Amino acid sequence: MSTTLQIVHALSTLVVLAEALNKLERAQPLACGLSPRERLVDALKAAAWLLLALGAAGSLAAPVLLALGLPAGDAVGMLARLERPTLAEVLVLSGFATLIVRTRVKEG
Repeated sequence: MSTTLQIVHALSTLVVLAEALNKLERAQPLACGLSPRERLVDALKAAAWLLLALGAAGSLAAPVLLALGLPAGDAVGMLARLERPTLAEVLVLSGFATLIVRTRVKEG
């Protein structure tokens, strides 16, 4: 069961990371001609996708760092919990990845 969760977690992480980087690349909060409200909305969107990209990257890196034997008390260990993903983490990330895939399928 643990291996299945780790595989689902890794696949979901890749989907979320790819989508976050794609959306982050297209966000332009500093573009010319935006109203203050549009600028704020785009900046918030960019911040949200940046946080998702960082979280997904950390989630993807944690098992690798754990396998390399990085001590949990190290500076990286304090930023990223170097443990196997919990069921809650896997379910949240898979739900988000499912929404991303659904949106892409819906777009055609």
